[in-house]
Amino acid sequence: MKLAKIVGERHRIKGRAETKFGRFANDQRKPACFLHNMDEKNPTIYLARHGETAWSLTGQHTGATDLPLTGHGEHNARHLGERLRGLKFARVFTSPLQRATRTCELAGFRAEAEVDPDLVEWNYGDYEGRRTEEILQKRPGWQLFRDGCPGGESPQQAGARADRVVQRVRSIPGDVLIFSSGHFLRVFAARWLGLEPAGGRFFLLSTASLSAVGYEHSLAQPVVRFWNDMRHVMD
Repeated sequence: MKLAKIVGERHRIKGRAETKFGRFANDQRKPACFLHNMDEKNPTIYLARHGETAWSLTGQHTGATDLPLTGHGEHNARHLGERLRGLKFARVFTSPLQRATRTCELAGFRAEAEVDPDLVEWNYGDYEGRRTEEILQKRPGWQLFRDGCPGGESPQQAGARADRVVQRVRSIPGDVLIFSSGHFLRVFAARWLGLEPAGGRFFLLSTASLSAVGYEHSLAQPVVRFWNDMRHVMD
């Protein structure tokens, strides 16, 4: 009986807290005001993956296929904008694909964003629109970051594009915001750190997530500042 009373009291307290403080009382997400420019000495590069599309929802590889965001994807793109509110960027770049440009727009940065063709997603070639499970049925052991895609890009080719983006943003004296796609941003992170493009396999990214790379003590020490942050994303 004592245990039942304790559990009941905990539920009552929890209910009052949620009523008083709203949705943030019951999880670890924080509102946009908790995010601020991270390093006053060295630039930070913020990486925003586009919101949900029909194919990201079903796990189909989406390279050049120019799909729109789902309604849920648009919803989370707006929440991403709330998370970024108050930050100042020297430059903003976006992939030309509509899933990235729409995310950029809904987040509130389309007017200042520059379209960069190097930010498009990995070219999946013959595997465009296919799920990993389907590919593995015909090609057991296949790994994107090791093997690339027939008729599309190799890891080295995707890495060469990422290198051009890394070179451009490192020349900018200030924080930068990038809107792009999951696999390309993973390759970008690997190349930022000086890893081979295959190192992108270690950097999982969710739709509408926010990540940041930068430096530790000097421009000679690139680091990941945070990765795949989804506190602003709504289920």
